[in-house]
Amino acid sequence: MISNQILQSTIDGLKAITKRDITVLDTEGNVLATTDDKAVGMHVASVPDLIHSKAESMLIQGYQYFKVFDEHTVEYVVSIRGADEEDYKFGKIAAFQLQGLLVAYKERFDKDNFIKNLLLDNMLLVDIYTRAKKLRIDNNVKRLVYLIETMGDKDMHSSLMDVLHNLFPSKSRDYITAVDETSIILVKEVTDGDDEDSAIRTAHMIADTLSTEALSKVRVALGSVVEDLKDISKSYKEAKMALEVGKIFYSEKMIVSYNSLGIGRLIYQLPISLCKMYIEEIFHNIQLNDFDEETLNTINKFFENSLNVSETSRQLYIHRNTLVYRLDKLQKNTGLDIRIFEDAITFKIALMVAKYMNYMEQNDY
Repeated sequence: MISNQILQSTIDGLKAITKRDITVLDTEGNVLATTDDKAVGMHVASVPDLIHSKAESMLIQGYQYFKVFDEHTVEYVVSIRGADEEDYKFGKIAAFQLQGLLVAYKERFDKDNFIKNLLLDNMLLVDIYTRAKKLRIDNNVKRLVYLIETMGDKDMHSSLMDVLHNLFPSKSRDYITAVDETSIILVKEVTDGDDEDSAIRTAHMIADTLSTEALSKVRVALGSVVEDLKDISKSYKEAKMALEVGKIFYSEKMIVSYNSLGIGRLIYQLPISLCKMYIEEIFHNIQLNDFDEETLNTINKFFENSLNVSETSRQLYIHRNTLVYRLDKLQKNTGLDIRIFEDAITFKIALMVAKYMNYMEQNDY
């Protein structure tokens, strides 16, 4: 259960204190970690004899061997050279240290499984509260789900998990897990004083830290705050939707909150057949790809500036009359004058619907 890297780090620390070489073996007698270069790759044939005996330790050819239990099952064997009482004491200390690690890792593993099942809605309501009580996880606490999509190399996934664990250490009541190889999930406790802005700041901190570590951008989506364990899956589903909707309509944003999706959330839930009908009614035979980049850039900038012709022309570095000419041409082609508020809303929604349809087609939905 414990990684060999952690085992090695632990016995290196014990050697620095005890000045004794320590080796950790599996139940077959294979060396998993050691401070003795001569023991690397060794197989100790007598270890199975110790495993099957009732003794908790055994002296074999000048080495003392100690069982390390996971509840009532032997998980590891620790060996230390020497036959005197001090060697025995140091060996017992090493075995006790590893047993403590096993307990901590097992509890973390159990909590991880519990959180995963909560997120995926895989638990009965009665089981949620029973398991939570055993794992000492409070129920009536406000929590928020952050979904972090790692956009770079999948091999960076585990190292980014470690970075997150450092940002939100296990001694707190925040939980970090993963349900696939491309995203990481943070279930974070929030206090009464935290608001949407506070959650967004946390998301930016996560994105900046992980992007620096991975040398690649990450996208962070947020669900809404929930107050009951059973609703964590709801916040997770919202974060998933925010991530997906963000890719479609707000691709330039690395932080997307479910509560700020606006009309994009509504369009995302429309059936494709209804979207096609709407586009045909508004654009007739015109496709989104028929608009050139200059036209789309002009339209988007015009919307960004609340239909202000003067400000839009200034930001596009074009003459006001040039902008008016482009808008007139657009009106002639589509029948919509986006200088009029009602036509602007219709056009904006139609663009978003067309964008949604293209995304769904490209991803074979």
